[in-house]
Amino acid sequence: MRVHIIGTGLLGASLGLALSGRGHTVTLEDTSPTAQQLASDLGAGEPVAPAVPVPGTAVPGTAGDSPGATTSAGEGIDPDIVVVATPPDVAAHVIAAALRDYPRATVTDVASIKTRLLETVRGLVTADQLDRYIGCHPMAGREKSGAISARPDLFTARPWVICSDDDTPASRLREVVEMAEATGASVTHLDPRIHDAAVAKVSHVPQVVSSLVASQLRHAPLDEVALAGQGLRDVTRIAASDPGLWTQILSGNAEEVRTVLLALRGELDSLIEALSLGPGSTGAIARAIAHGNEGHDRIPGKHGQAPTAYAVVTVLIPDTPGTLASLFKDIGDLGINVEDFRMDHAPGRRLGIVDVSVMPANANELETGLQALGWRIPESAIEKEGTT
Repeated sequence: MRVHIIGTGLLGASLGLALSGRGHTVTLEDTSPTAQQLASDLGAGEPVAPAVPVPGTAVPGTAGDSPGATTSAGEGIDPDIVVVATPPDVAAHVIAAALRDYPRATVTDVASIKTRLLETVRGLVTADQLDRYIGCHPMAGREKSGAISARPDLFTARPWVICSDDDTPASRLREVVEMAEATGASVTHLDPRIHDAAVAKVSHVPQVVSSLVASQLRHAPLDEVALAGQGLRDVTRIAASDPGLWTQILSGNAEEVRTVLLALRGELDSLIEALSLGPGSTGAIARAIAHGNEGHDRIPGKHGQAPTAYAVVTVLIPDTPGTLASLFKDIGDLGINVEDFRMDHAPGRRLGIVDVSVMPANANELETGLQALGWRIPESAIEKEGTT
C-alpha cells in the first residue's frame, strides 16, 4: 500500500509510524519543512516537496537543493491513498487540491468534523472527483500535539469512523478500510450527520466541560489547588489541549455542540436551583447524580464490550523506582488479570495509592495474596506509614 500523508502533526505522524512499521510505503508532505522533516526523522515516512516552499530554503527533491527552488508538491509519487491530516479549517481545500493533484488516488482525511467538511468539498470539486473522496475520523488523540507526540499504537483498538455512501466505489472503500485496519483500529461506518452528533456528545462537549472546570482554578489560592485529588485530574486531563485546534473543531461542529450544551445548561440550571435547598431540593440533587450513574453505565467496557462492574483493591506503595513494576509482577504471578488501574499520590507523603480493578471473583484472592507478599493494604497501612 502506498500512502501519502499531507499534514505531519500528531495524527498524520502517528498514522505514518503505524503504516511504516507494518511495511507500507509512506510519503509525507507539510507546508512546514521542519515539521515534515521531524516526522520523517521519527520514522513516519519519506518527505516530499512541501506544498508551499519557504523562500530562501532548500526544497527536498529539487536539483542541487538550491535555495528558493520550487517544485510541485508530491512530484514523482503515485499513491494509492492520500490522507489529509491538516487542521480542520483548511482540510476542505487541501482535500480538493489532493483530488486534482492525484487523479488516481483515493483521498481521505482524519478530521473530527464530517458534515460541513463534506459540503465544502462538494462545492470545490467535480462529481467524478468526489467519488474518490471518503471521509474518515479515527477516534484517537492525545492532549499533546505535534509529531513529537506521535505514537505508532495511537489507533490500536480505537474506533475508526468511515463516512461513505451508496455512491462510493467498493474498491475505494475497501482501500480505506484496509488502511484503517492496518493501524490496529476497529472500523465502524456512520452517516456524516450521525457522526457529528455522536462526537459532540462523546468528545467535543467533554472537552468544553473539562476546560471550563479547569478554568475555575486560574485564580484559586494555591493552598486550595493543593488539595486536588484524582477526581479533579480525571476531569481536567484534556483541558491541556491545544486552544487553536479546538476552536476550529468546535466551530466546525457548532450546531451539534450547541445542542448538547443547551441540554447540559438546562440540567445545570436545575441543579443550581436545587442547591438553594428549597422544597424538593435533595431529590433533585440525587436525581442529577443518579442520571450521571445511568449515563456512565452505558460507556463501553474493555475492547468495546458491555460495561462490567469491577472490584477495586487498593494498595499503598512507596514512591520509589521499580515499585510499581514489582507490584504488577506479583499480581501476574498470582494469576490474576488486571482489568484497569489508576494511581494517585498521598498529599505530603512519598506514597502512591494504586487502585487495581479486577473481576469481583478475584478480589479476595488478590487482597489476600498481596498481603501475604508484604504489600500494604489500607487502613492499617496508612497508620503505619504515618509512624515510620
